[in-house]
Amino acid sequence: MSTEGAGVTSLVPPTAARRIPRVRLPGYVVVFLLPATAVYTIFMIYPLLSSIGLSLMSGPAQQEQFVGLQNYSTLLTNPAYSDRFWGALRQTFLFSAVHLSVQLPVGLLIAELLSRPGIRARGFFRTAIFLPTTVSIVVVAFIWQLILSPLWGLTDTALLGDGGWALVTLSLISVWQYVGLSMLMFYAVLISVPRDLLDAALVDGAGAWATFRHVKLPLVLPMVGVAAIITYIANLNSFEIVFTTKGPLAGPNYSTDIMGTFFYRTFFGYQWQLGSPTMGATVASMMLLVISIGVALYIGVYRRRVETHEL
Repeated sequence: MSTEGAGVTSLVPPTAARRIPRVRLPGYVVVFLLPATAVYTIFMIYPLLSSIGLSLMSGPAQQEQFVGLQNYSTLLTNPAYSDRFWGALRQTFLFSAVHLSVQLPVGLLIAELLSRPGIRARGFFRTAIFLPTTVSIVVVAFIWQLILSPLWGLTDTALLGDGGWALVTLSLISVWQYVGLSMLMFYAVLISVPRDLLDAALVDGAGAWATFRHVKLPLVLPMVGVAAIITYIANLNSFEIVFTTKGPLAGPNYSTDIMGTFFYRTFFGYQWQLGSPTMGATVASMMLLVISIGVALYIGVYRRRVETHEL
């Protein structure tokens, strides 16, 4: 019997069991995907590749010549660009660090409080906290300039005019505007926590903190990673808050200069600085590289650890 079984087995090609069945997309799926793919390619992929290609060129418009990585070398080593680049990159990381360390914890705390049963006027507080997110950044910047004015505002210190506090102040203003977005993301997860788990924790004698720590937080962790990477990407591309309040020179003395304002001055030029589309594309490509590194760390480290924790 065993001999026959072995003979039958030997007749089967050794690679047959390893073959992966081909998955063919139905025609209607392809039809539905084509419009979105075409729009994304035209307005996202093509400009991205075009910008990277422009960063490898040099010279006046319509007469660019291929120079390889020379622009990147100039950006990183030439003091005319490198000093401002490294300063803007460092301050962008500070800008992002304030958001990650303040916006996410505060948003999670507010979401936790609003998700608890028995909270009165829950809808009012959700709307009031989320409302600044819908307001134009120009309006937000103007309002906070009035509030922080030492002449007619609520403080006697020119926080936006102090090089040591201006960037942190702008970061906190941005946190105030967008904390409602983080709150809403966390709130959507917290209200979906199964009631059975919360009742079981209550029966076991767990308090509010223990319930949050051991029941709710593990379920929220994937959303924390999503909110963190969205905040990181948004901060690396941030521009409006600094440009509206401090102008392209990001004063005082470039203390609020971030990658967005540095890119603006490099590409379009400002006052005594001449604009250069090729160097501006180089700055944009470096911004893409920094964002890609952050996304890769999120995918390779944080998400894998969260998935392992869930398993």
